[in-house]
Amino acid sequence: MTTATIIDKAKSEGRTLLTEVESKAILEEAGIPTAKARLATSAQEAAKAAKEIGFPVVLKIVSPDITHKSDVGGVKLDLKTPDEVAAAYDEIVAAAKKAQPNARIDGVAVQKMAPPGIEVIMGMSQDPQFGPVLMFGLGGVLVEVLKDVSFRLVPLEPRDARQMIREIKGYPLLEGYRGQEPADVEALEKLLLRLSEFVEKHPEISELDLNPIFAYKDGALAVDARIILS
Repeated sequence: MTTATIIDKAKSEGRTLLTEVESKAILEEAGIPTAKARLATSAQEAAKAAKEIGFPVVLKIVSPDITHKSDVGGVKLDLKTPDEVAAAYDEIVAAAKKAQPNARIDGVAVQKMAPPGIEVIMGMSQDPQFGPVLMFGLGGVLVEVLKDVSFRLVPLEPRDARQMIREIKGYPLLEGYRGQEPADVEALEKLLLRLSEFVEKHPEISELDLNPIFAYKDGALAVDARIILS
């Protein structure tokens, strides 16, 4: 589905929160690399999708009413066989229904388990006075604990992207700390600029989060994504 089709479908259903599968499809169309996810609506479909994608895989609950998937037991990592995937599907759906009995559940997203990288976050929120603002920082749980982030107004210039990455306190981690491989900072800069262009073209988007993005020595990949419409 195209970006316009996905957004129109969500609006027609009275939704503002796009699912992870929808969010990633939109970002991919915008040229932002993501760990592609496939929707499965049964344990059998999940196992079949995993075999086609290749093991190991990750399963995540898909619901327009559940924002924080891990909080409801909606994520299973490193699944290596069809039986593990099928069992994980049932466990995830049961856990989500128990945690949020009224939540609509579309199924489960199946995606290839990405190799680990340095976790960073990119996001966008709307400032009531200045409009869209982009954020960059260390990702995963570190963004909640350390709040080591930088901000710039959209649209970004190349200089803004360079500064955003280098002004966080955790920047030495991206340079290669204590023998670790350095991250591809240039790829992160390009990703910020691409995200800025995307946000500028879509004023109907009020908020987005790419968290985590795995930063590698040769590129970067958004592993999880969330988009909220205005």
